Amino acid sequence: MGRRNLSPDEIIRLEAGAVVLLDQRRLPDEEVELRCESAADVADAIRTLAVRGAPAIGVAAAYGYALAAARGENLDAAYRVLAESRPTAVNLVWALEQMRDDPSAERARALHEAEVDRCKRMGAHAAALFGPGTKALTHCNAGGLATGGYGSAVGALRAAWEEGLLAHVWVDETRPLLQGARLTAWELETLGVPHAVIADSAAAHLMSRGEVDCIVTGADRIAANGDSANKIGTYGLAVAATHHRIPLYIVAPTSTIDHATATGAGIPIEERDGSEISVRFDAHNPAFDVTPAELIAAIVTEVGVHRAPYGESLPR
Repeated sequence: MGRRNLSPDEIIRLEAGAVVLLDQRRLPDEEVELRCESAADVADAIRTLAVRGAPAIGVAAAYGYALAAARGENLDAAYRVLAESRPTAVNLVWALEQMRDDPSAERARALHEAEVDRCKRMGAHAAALFGPGTKALTHCNAGGLATGGYGSAVGALRAAWEEGLLAHVWVDETRPLLQGARLTAWELETLGVPHAVIADSAAAHLMSRGEVDCIVTGADRIAANGDSANKIGTYGLAVAATHHRIPLYIVAPTSTIDHATATGAGIPIEERDGSEISVRFDAHNPAFDVTPAELIAAIVTEVGVHRAPYGESLPR
């Protein structure tokens, strides 16, 4: 496909009577818009991964809450159904709290614009961590699709590419729902960034061969001490990266930091239906894991680059 810049409104927007979003379940084969005409519809879109990625979930919830207000829905009920749609991403409740005092379309759009602006700023900060000719590895999808525009980890890769620092991206397929192979690869293709999809289990092999200079991922919740929850498989990458002395960078907005949760042990881990793995056999399907702070070389937010001890360096 030709190169293009996917605009925030193409990813998610609020129209009269509906929240309209690019259905991520249909990518990369089809670009199909999904219309959500109630808060419950938006919650279902979040639950079924039509929209996913912690910041984008927050934006969708904000739009869903504004839609509920415009439709005269019970706002307490709308809050509950949206807040309960997925448990791990802290941005979801954060965005709803931002909307409580002013559940207007204007407020929701302002939150969306601010989220995209944060992504651009953290991308610029993160690019400073890249040396010339960097070969990076990323896991899951932390691009514009996951944030409502530009991206967090993929935003960092994009910024590094535009500055001539990035040579290649290894894209973990990200089992079991292939957010890397379906979404990140599609976004990198639209941006013209050199990349290749790999099996998740190939990542450590590539590290051992000197083919990976850094790992860059997003996060769904960052505890006060820097422990970070991200898509299942991130912890394993961090362990392998530590063995091979490769830095792992987390790129996420301040809305992902949960100072009310002291450590990763307090982060709820979503358990998804086992049928996503196997329709014949019993399956255990945790959607996230927690990477301990000591395995993270830096956490990058829109404020800047933060190093350990994260309890002191992470912005409030």
